[in-house]
Amino acid sequence: MSPSTFRAAVLHEVGQPLVIERLTLKPLGPHDVLVQLRASGLCHTDLEVIQGQLVYPMPIVLGHEGAGLVEAVGAGVTLVRPGDHVVCSWNPSCGHCFYCDRDQPILCEVFTRTQPRGQLLDGASRLALDGRPVHHFSAVSSHAEYCVVHETSAVAVPREIPFDRACLLGCGVMTGVGAATRVARVAPGATAVVVGVGAVGLNAIQGARLSNADVIIAVDVDDRKLGLARAFGATHTVSAARDDAVARVRELTAGRGADYVFEAAGKVEGFRLAVEAARPRRDFPWLARAYLDGRLKLDELITRRLALAEINDGFAQMAKGDGVRAVILLDAEVRA
Repeated sequence: MSPSTFRAAVLHEVGQPLVIERLTLKPLGPHDVLVQLRASGLCHTDLEVIQGQLVYPMPIVLGHEGAGLVEAVGAGVTLVRPGDHVVCSWNPSCGHCFYCDRDQPILCEVFTRTQPRGQLLDGASRLALDGRPVHHFSAVSSHAEYCVVHETSAVAVPREIPFDRACLLGCGVMTGVGAATRVARVAPGATAVVVGVGAVGLNAIQGARLSNADVIIAVDVDDRKLGLARAFGATHTVSAARDDAVARVRELTAGRGADYVFEAAGKVEGFRLAVEAARPRRDFPWLARAYLDGRLKLDELITRRLALAEINDGFAQMAKGDGVRAVILLDAEVRA
């Protein structure tokens, strides 16, 4: 039976702490899927909304890296069923707009129109607080005990993958790995350089490794991150704080330079193509299987596990640049 109310972290005002509120769930639409969330990642995009760098209507429930169990479905849903283990994709598609008709669902015009308004594809919200609508973020809103998504956002994954690892597939992993495997299509034996070793950069390194690159050079100013880069597949590391990074890369490549360079520092706008090339229904199961087969590292990305009540602490650490990924566990109040 679906819950009538549930807890969620709500942003009421830019620059203010998130507040744990009890929201009311509105009736599901015909293509809605209600997901009982078990884990949700904290992403820098969420932090940018909190800080006001990205503008969205308030109040809003953030979070776009979520994994859990399908609790209930609308009458017209055919892609998943109750009990399925799913990862939530933050890019649903209507199936009938100009781009969807041309097999480019990632560019769906309906999503492009409704997403900045904090709405689902039908232009409405399924969340309410004291009778007032609460906005959705990226059509997911996973910083909560439950979320309502369009059926194209609920992607079934193997039951064997733990929820706290599975949720990471929804954004940073798909973006970084996809940049190397789907966009650049790194060739076997090639040389790749990754500048910036955060969550996206580490996954670009993994993508280059999965593509059988021969030389993978990680560049960063943080020695701790460079050590982690080696664990994820970098064959060489360069400290941009101590070395002339360009000269060092040329030295490591016998003067030729790199075949592929991935800029993963800052806001990583350069990874937009990786997002546009993504096919969550194809890529999420593939990435999950790569993890289960031991080819993709996910455990090492998680540097902290939190209860929902600790979410503000998680974002405070992120703002200071600490850790790679913090994950909220929704099936327990306190986790290590």
